[in-house]
Amino acid sequence: MAKILSLIFLFFFIYTLFSSTPSNALGGKLGGRTQIKDVKTNKEIQDLGKYCVEEYNRNLQKQNNNNGLLSFSQVVEAEKQVVSGIKYYLKISATTSSGAPKMFDAVLVVKAWEKKKQLLNFSPTPSPATK
Repeated sequence: MAKILSLIFLFFFIYTLFSSTPSNALGGKLGGRTQIKDVKTNKEIQDLGKYCVEEYNRNLQKQNNNNGLLSFSQVVEAEKQVVSGIKYYLKISATTSSGAPKMFDAVLVVKAWEKKKQLLNFSPTPSPATK
């Protein structure tokens, strides 16, 4: 009986050891946000940023509001999080219809296996004084 208990304890110890190792190897918590490097040269991230601005403009046009349309400039920061798909947190530089540059925060989920993207949030980046 003691031998069986020892084997069970050993099994759970090894299981616990190996199940916690992958999150350490990934450089952070499993399911946590990960910074994406070299976003300015990452075509996929730039395309996602452009998609966010296009969706924002499309939603404005549905409301018959063409005054606030934006022109995509570039994604300047990006993070990703594995959920049921990949959730991206993007900081996007865009130009307003009056030509003024402005920063926006966007959140979108990409489900590649369904070939589906969904813009969850698109809003002006708060100024440092209001954070």
